[in-house]
Amino acid sequence: MAESAWLTIVGLGEDGPDGLPPASRAALDAAEVVMGAERHLSLLPGLRAQTIEWPVPFAEGIPQLLALRGRRVVMLASGDPFWFGAGTSVTQHLQSGEWVALPAPSTFALVASRLGWALERTACLGLHAAPLGQLRPHLAPGARAIVLLRDGPMVEQLAAYLCALGFGDSRLTVAEAVGGPRERIRETRAEGYDLKDVIHPVAVAVEIQGAGAVLTRASGLADALFDHDGQITKRPIRALALSALAPRPGELLWDIGAGSGSIGIEWLLSGPTCEAIGIEADPARAERTRLNAENLGVDRLRIVEGRAPEALAGLPDPQAVFIGGGASEAVLSHLWDVLPRGTRLVAHAVTIESEALFAQWQERAGGSLLRIELAEASPLGRKRGWKASYPVVQWSVTR
Repeated sequence: MAESAWLTIVGLGEDGPDGLPPASRAALDAAEVVMGAERHLSLLPGLRAQTIEWPVPFAEGIPQLLALRGRRVVMLASGDPFWFGAGTSVTQHLQSGEWVALPAPSTFALVASRLGWALERTACLGLHAAPLGQLRPHLAPGARAIVLLRDGPMVEQLAAYLCALGFGDSRLTVAEAVGGPRERIRETRAEGYDLKDVIHPVAVAVEIQGAGAVLTRASGLADALFDHDGQITKRPIRALALSALAPRPGELLWDIGAGSGSIGIEWLLSGPTCEAIGIEADPARAERTRLNAENLGVDRLRIVEGRAPEALAGLPDPQAVFIGGGASEAVLSHLWDVLPRGTRLVAHAVTIESEALFAQWQERAGGSLLRIELAEASPLGRKRGWKASYPVVQWSVTR
């Protein structure tokens, strides 16, 4: 333990003191203050230290904890504090060496060990306070997921959510207070779910089955998956745009003129550490983008209501920028002034005026121009013919 560490984060299982390793016992014996949720404190009767119940909402407890700096403090957390736990929420406010962590087995590990599942091939999600939509990208027949949920009613909501998306055949293993004396494990199916006495804490292992729509891992989701008013980058064009944008782990995208949010949403779906900001001037479209992002499991999409370039002020620097419509000399000039070197820019044009603008900028700044012309077979009398879409010109360049 670092000499300067005043805080010890102790992972606690449902078996309370019986499951504590020697290091965790020693930390509790030496503590002046123990701070944790009411449930955690109730698992450790007879503590000699002063106890402080962590308030709700969770964020209100962080200043109280930091005010104890200089004393020997133990913070109680469930299982592994750094796997959908409270650990990172606290340590981001501390300097290196101020804290140590003593994790216990996570609920994910305990549930997987009960079922014999390979944890590295199982999606693990903490949905205590997050929308169930975060499960959406993982819904595919044969896939497995373990999700931590807030309470019994939320398990029922999960079952209804799966049924609504066409995955009602999914098998649910409901694990309550796993690892402790109250542990109970029951199996059911999403369709016909009728468990009314589920207790907290609860995790659900889900074996996905059903005929619902699966989100492809390739770029170019079906247009029907997005709610839109016609303002959407269509699937083939979107696939080409994302190929040119080339998302990489941890990168931030500015999606200027987000419309339905399809580009930003697919950027986020490409990796869990990718980030995106959608800039949209129309309030109705901005709200539609928010709902699309939540429904497709990437509620972390940030929406800025406003018109570029004014709405770009104060935003963190991106690694990539997409302009789906409304490109102008003012927007491009502003981007060239503020974007760091190495930023990738992809812009689409459907009007002659925008094409001319891109041609001028390509001559000035380089990059490549791609003209995309698509046609789909459609009825033509009693036969079929090709119905062409407006051609799209794509300019892609690295600043």
